Formats: sequence, C-alpha cells, structure tokens
Amino acid sequence: MDKVAVQKGATQFLYPPIDPFDQRMLEVGDGHRVYVEQCGNPDGVPVVVLHGGPGGGCSPAMRRYFDPMHYRIVLFDQRGCGRSRPHASVEANTTWHLVRDIEHIRTTLSIEKWIVFGGSWGATLALIYAQTYPERALHLILRGVFLMTRAELDWFYGGGAGQFWPDVWSRFVEAIPKDERDDLIGAYERRLFSGDLVQETRFARSWASWENTLASISNDGPGGESPAEYARAFARLENHYFSNGGFLEKDGQILENMDRLAGVPGTIVQGRYDMICPPVSAYRLHRAWSGSKLAIVPRAGHALSEPGITSQLVRTTNGLRRDFRAPAPVEDRI
Repeated sequence: MDKVAVQKGATQFLYPPIDPFDQRMLEVGDGHRVYVEQCGNPDGVPVVVLHGGPGGGCSPAMRRYFDPMHYRIVLFDQRGCGRSRPHASVEANTTWHLVRDIEHIRTTLSIEKWIVFGGSWGATLALIYAQTYPERALHLILRGVFLMTRAELDWFYGGGAGQFWPDVWSRFVEAIPKDERDDLIGAYERRLFSGDLVQETRFARSWASWENTLASISNDGPGGESPAEYARAFARLENHYFSNGGFLEKDGQILENMDRLAGVPGTIVQGRYDMICPPVSAYRLHRAWSGSKLAIVPRAGHALSEPGITSQLVRTTNGLRRDFRAPAPVEDRI
C-alpha cells in the first residue's frame, strides 16, 4: 500500500531534489533484475528505503527525506514493479524473495549495517527484514504501519473503510458480480490474472483507485485514473501478496516475533486519520517494542507525502544524525 506524489505544502520540509551518483540493474536470481540507485554522500550513514505496495516502486521524492550531506541513500524497486524487470511479474515474488534481495543489495554495496526506512507495506517489509537480520539494522523508521494481518485486510477489503467512503466503496464493489462479493480479494485476483490485458488493466485501475483515493486526508472523492502500466503492476502484486497472507507462516506473526528486535531501536510515524492502515496497528507495535518511539500526527492520513507526515519523518532523520555520525570529508581529515 502506498503511492507517492508530493503534496503542496510538504515540499517545504524536504531537502532539495538530488540525482543518484549510482544507478544499476542488479541480478537477484529467478529471472529478476532489480533497479537500485544510490544518492547523497557515498561515505555517509547508509539508509535503505523500502517503498509501499507491494508494487508501488520508488520515486525521486523519496530521496529528499534525508540530509544528502549526511546519508548514503539507497532506493530500489522491488521485484516486478517500477524499473525492475520482468514488469508486473508475480513469479518467484514473495516476501522472502524480497528479504533476500535486500540482503543481496547490502552485500553488493559493501554495507555492514544501515537504517531501514519504510512505509505501509514498506514498514511490513522493514519489520520482517529486521526480524530476520537484526544485526544489520541500525534503526527502523516506519510510517503508516501495516502488520499484514487478516484483520487489516478485512478492514480495507471487507467493508470497514467503506463505511467512511461509501460512494467510493460502491464503485470498487460494484465492479464485481454480487455472488462474488463475499471475497473481493479473490474476485479481483481472478480478473487481474485472467490473461486478458484489457480486463486486467481495467480491474487494476479500479483496485488502485480505491486505495489511492483513501491515501490522503485531503482527498474528497476519486482522483484521476492511474497510468495503465503502474496500475497493473501495483494491483497484481498487492493482490498476489494479500491473497497469500504476505507469505507469513501465521496470522499475527510480526507482533509475535518482536522479541527479535529487542536490541534494535525504532521510530513509528502514524497519521491519526489513516484510513488504509488504522493507527491501532502502530499502537500495538509500539506496545510490543520497548525500543520504539511513537509519533501520531494529528490531521494526517496515510500518504508519505502529507505535510504533517513529511515534517515528522524529516525531523526524525535529522535527529538521527546525532546518533549515527557520517565520516568527516577527506579534506577535513588531512
């Protein structure tokens, strides 16, 4: 879950636009090539950015949440989306493939440890990665927490959020015949993977529209349609992951495994009025994680790009400069 388009008002908190100093397509196995880029200070404190979705892809705006003089910023498009190839592919595409890819990127770039920054599905992936490799995580920065539970999926695809957005919900539901509406994820799955490109694209746009409309507190009705290529990858990958429970062994697995992060600190940034990932998940995570700090942002929803969310995230990354210092420039060491 996540789409990034910087809102007016949020840009005042961001660092200026920057270009990557390194871009590459990294072979990760199983026929997949993953797009990876590095920005900022090549000798800085490493931070890896995990985008939402699954299937959202990274964007240039994501580079701007970090002081480029202090941080070595690593972004990548997860399997099947963005500039990674093959596009919209769900073959060999699971949570555990992505965890392996993150480690492959880390070792390829000769990074020992890094800060892990992720929102929505990116927060899910950050938690699972850090629970798998806690020794590699310096600090987690999580936004719009999604714990990949059945209750969260039922809220968003079973009518909970639809009680607040009945007009938008009705369009999402009415695309499906009445006798299939008891399982909308399954009903959309059959159409997103039908083999008919026109049908897949139409239902992908419907899937993406439901989520993107609810992303920001400033929205008050459906916006324009997502580009076909983006919507198809976004919807197919999300549906694939959600149909399979995030490929976790059990419901509630992330909270059950929080003891693995006993030595890893974290900051949780959550919009008070997040309709996609309600704040109860962030609160439960914070209660289960002694090393965490929770910042609930008033008058904010889900989107990374909302002004209040942006301000709090940049404040967090700036604050961590005191804890994780970058090496002095070469000329200062002579």
